[in-house]
Amino acid sequence: MEKTEAILIRELGGPEVLKLETVDLPEPGPGEAQVEHRAIGLNFIDVYFRTGLYKAPNGLPFIPGKEGAGVVVKVGEGVSGISVGDRVAYGTGDKAYSRRANIAARQLVKIPDGISFETAAAMMLKGMTAEYLLNRTFRVGPETVLLFHAAAGGVGLIAGQWAKALGATTIGTVGSAEKAALASAHGYDHVINYREEDFVSRVREITGGKGVDVVYDSVGKDTFPSSLDCLKLRGMWVSFGNSSGPVPPFEMALLSQKGSLFATRPTLFSYTSTPEELRACANALFDIVQTDKVRINIHQTYPLAEAGRAHRDLESRKTSGTTLLIP
Repeated sequence: MEKTEAILIRELGGPEVLKLETVDLPEPGPGEAQVEHRAIGLNFIDVYFRTGLYKAPNGLPFIPGKEGAGVVVKVGEGVSGISVGDRVAYGTGDKAYSRRANIAARQLVKIPDGISFETAAAMMLKGMTAEYLLNRTFRVGPETVLLFHAAAGGVGLIAGQWAKALGATTIGTVGSAEKAALASAHGYDHVINYREEDFVSRVREITGGKGVDVVYDSVGKDTFPSSLDCLKLRGMWVSFGNSSGPVPPFEMALLSQKGSLFATRPTLFSYTSTPEELRACANALFDIVQTDKVRINIHQTYPLAEAGRAHRDLESRKTSGTTLLIP
């Protein structure tokens, strides 16, 4: 059996549990392709699995990571549409924190010419998340006024540009002056530094007291229930992450009290559950990136062996935009 290097989590905990080890790498099974990674995306969902907030499907130990890009070096039985030598990427896979991994072929998409491995790995999970949030969870258009928390994060920077390309009025929240400048350069019409201003009051001021049509919230505990107070009547609160901790349980009556609000907790997997949905989502992302309406900026890179340091910086909010691990 072949070997490869990977980050293996043997116990749940802090960034210190992320250790590079040599692990067995079997031949790809039926429906799998073996990918030699060239770049790996870092995402907050990786932290959730590391801490145990989200449960690893097969328990401990496990190799984290949902997003990567590389070259197909082997294919298993029954694989069609993917061949050895193809440049591929994925955003809903497993075991990305590795030099090589066997990935379900149905989760792979071919990378178009002109898009690098680094760009592909930087945008698949975050970019496809932006796609379903803006085009399907709530259909954003020229009449839309939206609020996006963590506007200088990986999803936020993509979503700001994409929403602006769709004609929306965009409001973003950030935690520093540097991140405010970054968000302003990536499609946000109004940027609120929540460390200096009350974002609810500022949103009401910007919207003339009306509130926004939709709030996109990946922060969780720290922005709840204030996010609801930013919405207009019958507005939608989209909770798609919890970087500050999970949203506490609440009574459904709260939604009626605050204006007959809608609330949803979507996941990328639910919006790409079929090969057709996955391809459509990925192709929409590739198309808008290739038109230069959305720029994918990689702000930090770390060697795979330093995944623990990357997690520590991510959790302490030292990072902005997209971060990559390089095998």
